[in-house]
Amino acid sequence: MTKTTSARTVFLLAHTGRPSAIRSAELVVQGLLRCGIGVRVLASEAADLPLPSQVEQVDPSEDALDGSELLVVLGGDGTLLRGAELARSSGVPMLGVNLGRVGFLAEAERDDLDKVVDRVVTRSYEVEERMTIDVLVRTNGQIVHRDWALNEASVEKAARERLLEVVIEVDGRPVSRFGGDGVVCATPTGSTAYAFSAGGPVVWPEVEALLMVPISAHALFAKPLVTAPDSVLAVEVQPQTPHGVLWCDGRRTVELPAGARVEVRRGAVPVRLARLHHASFTDRLVAKFALPVAGWRGAPQ
Repeated sequence: MTKTTSARTVFLLAHTGRPSAIRSAELVVQGLLRCGIGVRVLASEAADLPLPSQVEQVDPSEDALDGSELLVVLGGDGTLLRGAELARSSGVPMLGVNLGRVGFLAEAERDDLDKVVDRVVTRSYEVEERMTIDVLVRTNGQIVHRDWALNEASVEKAARERLLEVVIEVDGRPVSRFGGDGVVCATPTGSTAYAFSAGGPVVWPEVEALLMVPISAHALFAKPLVTAPDSVLAVEVQPQTPHGVLWCDGRRTVELPAGARVEVRRGAVPVRLARLHHASFTDRLVAKFALPVAGWRGAPQ
């Protein structure tokens, strides 16, 4: 790998399968280097990016971001979640530039690249922590898998033609049994992702809570639940049902045999996000979903 000699280094992660991301990466790299800031990328992405020789290339590892002050991610939601995996393990703040459709994790859009470079150069950004969840899978009482998620952990049926029979639990007490497509356990950050699609509530990121949202459940009581942040959620796959699958942030998956138990609790390690704007989450929600607000008059002055 090549090494940078700059006193400041920014790590760049891009969706190299998109021409718009490649062009955006080129503009960001040029802007940072011009201001004397070193740039680091994954060696596996370097061949797809038009990079000057002074850009540092590293292999993916837990210490890939060591010495970086910021992780800049160019892409859609999937790329941003891939960046979150690097950011969480390193503690380096992540600044997302949305090149996809919604991009709730992103702080800037494609047209803001000049502003992004300027804010990075002048360190004109704030950092906030987003709650994560830790996930345990038990079979026969033994822990067989550990994972985490920024958005959600979903227990889903593996066979399209068969329902997944589960019992959901909160803080050691059973809540309901039902058959359906599965259950989403989410953070407030994830409330606008899979949990939203499954009919869950939108939760402001400042709220500390856990969500449990059934997916297409065949039951009288299978409503979205919002619990305390220190609650422990559990989903038990019933012994007589076909096996299921666990997905964490839609990126990492493991098979759940019949009888498996999935436990979800507040994560020990948050993800740090760099923020450029002071806009409220309400304004972000309206903008991202293009919500109709015509006719709003506001409180009298």
